[in-house]
Amino acid sequence: MKSQFLYLLMLPVCAFADGTVELADTSVARHMNVDEVTVVGFKQDAPAKEALSVTSLSAANIRQAEMTSIKDLGYVVPNFFIPEYGTRQNSPVFVRGVGAKTNGPTVGFYVDGVPHMERSAFDDDLFDVSSLEVLRGPQGTLYGRNCIGGIINAYTRSPFDYQGTRVKVGYGSYNDIVVNASHYNKLNEKLAFAVNGSYHHNDGFFRNAYDDSKVDKFNEGFLRGRVFWKPAEHWTLIADLSYRNSDQGGYPYATYNPETRKTGDINYNRYSSYLRQLTTAGFNARYEGQKFSFNSQTAYQYIDDNQGIDQDFMPNDLNWVNQRVRQNIFSEELTLKSKTSGCYQWMVGAFFFSDSYKKSTYIHYIPKNYCMPNLYDSPTRGLSVYHQSSLRIIGGLNVKLGLRFDYEHAKENYEAYKTASAFDRTLGTPIDSYESRLNFTQLTPKFALEYLFNDDEMVYASVARGYKTGGFNSAFTSDDERTFDPEYNWNYEVGFKGSMLDHTLQADLTLFYVDWRHQQIAQTVVGVGNITRNAGHSDSKGVELGLTARPVQPLTLRLSYGYTYARFLDYEKSATVSYTGNMLPFVPRETLSFRGAYTIHPCCSAINRIVLSAGVNGMGKIYWNEDNAVYQPFYTLLDAKVSVTSGRLTWEAWGKNLTNTDYLTYYFKTNTGYGQQGRPLTFGTSLIYEF
Repeated sequence: MKSQFLYLLMLPVCAFADGTVELADTSVARHMNVDEVTVVGFKQDAPAKEALSVTSLSAANIRQAEMTSIKDLGYVVPNFFIPEYGTRQNSPVFVRGVGAKTNGPTVGFYVDGVPHMERSAFDDDLFDVSSLEVLRGPQGTLYGRNCIGGIINAYTRSPFDYQGTRVKVGYGSYNDIVVNASHYNKLNEKLAFAVNGSYHHNDGFFRNAYDDSKVDKFNEGFLRGRVFWKPAEHWTLIADLSYRNSDQGGYPYATYNPETRKTGDINYNRYSSYLRQLTTAGFNARYEGQKFSFNSQTAYQYIDDNQGIDQDFMPNDLNWVNQRVRQNIFSEELTLKSKTSGCYQWMVGAFFFSDSYKKSTYIHYIPKNYCMPNLYDSPTRGLSVYHQSSLRIIGGLNVKLGLRFDYEHAKENYEAYKTASAFDRTLGTPIDSYESRLNFTQLTPKFALEYLFNDDEMVYASVARGYKTGGFNSAFTSDDERTFDPEYNWNYEVGFKGSMLDHTLQADLTLFYVDWRHQQIAQTVVGVGNITRNAGHSDSKGVELGLTARPVQPLTLRLSYGYTYARFLDYEKSATVSYTGNMLPFVPRETLSFRGAYTIHPCCSAINRIVLSAGVNGMGKIYWNEDNAVYQPFYTLLDAKVSVTSGRLTWEAWGKNLTNTDYLTYYFKTNTGYGQQGRPLTFGTSLIYEF
């Protein structure tokens, strides 16, 4: 039975015959050879035995789909959407309809257990990522902050389990250049290290009609180093330091006609850009005893980003905005977990964070010849404690109870100025200022009932409460709009997980219903900006299906499908405007991914392996605003890839959006409607050398 369970876990990647199976837990990723496979988990069980809706992707899955960014998850994970939003600063994540355009994410993002708590730190390249998992539904009883929608976990290799060097050089359409390298080394049984780095350049996909320049050119460099030390038999210590520098043009917004569904020209006179420096440090201490395990995750992240945007998006010189954000985010999480073989298992933990957030926004009104500088100093601190119990009642029947308590304190000091000319930054005396404090407390419970028929099949039902704190608005039209209240939801789901037909078919099916109260809605006010207000009552319901099949030895097929019906049950925007009954914006009605991979082992000795893969991804219908006036219909994108391995060298060739489908990834309306087009047909090739 144990061997069958391990085979089930290997099924999604076995057809690629790459000699490794890649499994991960919530703090340290482990990668073993096939004959050494060990399931390692800290906060949660293996996905096949966990009472939640989860999509897991191995390194092989990521390579076959040529996934290069976290945003690509939207095309392979059911009911998951990250709109292409201009630059890497804006990465709002929507899961089952739950998400937010502004004011903090609703989904947690972790890299090897290190939290990335701001959306501006989400959008990274996926080089050197060995596996990804997306947990849908509220995960607040076990994870970080504001996890009302779900969790994204990314993992890389451990040099204790894998040693070697990998170098990749790639070139693609629009002068897309990628160079990355990694090295994993085990010095002895107690000490190991890993280093990796990458460089990515792209000339840009879209041109500005104003001066025929590319508006979205991109350059990014990344360096990361980790040291692994086992000072004693049961202890593992990991020190992690990385630096990422991004320099990109952005905001390829063109006029859009909803009736003809055609975009006009991108046409504005000032180059818009986004600069980001991201430094991340982590220290993980883990103890694996006979009766309990202990995990400590210390993390620090420094974000320095600078945004310049021609906010009128017109050739006339009207409004120019420059925004600078600097954040120092420190967090500490301590978790203690039982490891006995009895009927009762438990876990307790505590999470603390401190976020020093400083923002300056300079709005240049050029025809009126003055500037409005706005300065924000908004520190936030929070403390959470959580507990989860698991009790095996009889046979395969288990019950899990979780409870989390959160406390947060937020403060904001705000000052507004008006200068003598459009580009004069002399502050002088504030014309407006205030100091405000907010305190939030909340209990978030979770209950799950699961029945394991055997190691391969289970059914479950769960109820979980999700919660996201309130906060301060950067823009407002009156004093009562300076702050907004918390939002919360109840997530109900039932599901089935199992393998059939002698493990040639693996299936996951989930039905869910989300009851969402006091929803935080970002509304665009012309000449002011985005203002977050609390709507009344919304709900979301749907289904998620995942299938992995291997009908014959060299062929693997993967299907994921999601359906979400999300609407406002009660939303009166004003005395004269009602959105009750309308669909929620930024929620694809359907998400679809179907991919096949076929592995060939030629008879000739010069070529070890040829892998052919192709996939079709679909998404839509997506409403862009609460009024439901403009939407993106369902669309599909076709991609394909071939890789040939000879010894240590692999050659790859790929194509994306092979049908050159025209679609929108984002739309908004000021006085005119603007849309951002999806990326057109692209091709690329790369060489990978491993030794």
